[in-house]
Amino acid sequence: MNLSLGFHVIAGFALALAFGGMTFFSAVMAPLVFTKLPFETAGGFIRQVFPWYYLTIGGVSVVAALALLFAGESLGALLAALVAVGFWLARQVLMPRINAARDAGEDATFNRLHRVSVVINGAQWLLLAAALVMVLV
Repeated sequence: MNLSLGFHVIAGFALALAFGGMTFFSAVMAPLVFTKLPFETAGGFIRQVFPWYYLTIGGVSVVAALALLFAGESLGALLAALVAVGFWLARQVLMPRINAARDAGEDATFNRLHRVSVVINGAQWLLLAAALVMVLV
């Protein structure tokens, strides 16, 4: 197996893992938590899960970006790197502000910041999908 092919395989697995993880969390995990648990319990649980979600999918995106870079796929590497940066910003900047707004009872601020996080997450999902298609085609 040549080295470039090996990096493509690593990138493909990392992209699929990140894309699948995001899809599962957004489409199954978060809605299920809020429909099956009392609101306060669900909110506290999600607050504990999100830092790990951001760290895990962000880290896998870094792996994908590096593998794509070493495979000579600069556009795919850029897309995966943008996803990783988005997760870092969401974890380190946006999430603390969302939590502070919720704790302070600032519903309008919470709702606005939450919408921003949803838009960022959707954009990241689309970027991963594009990078995954590039690897597979």
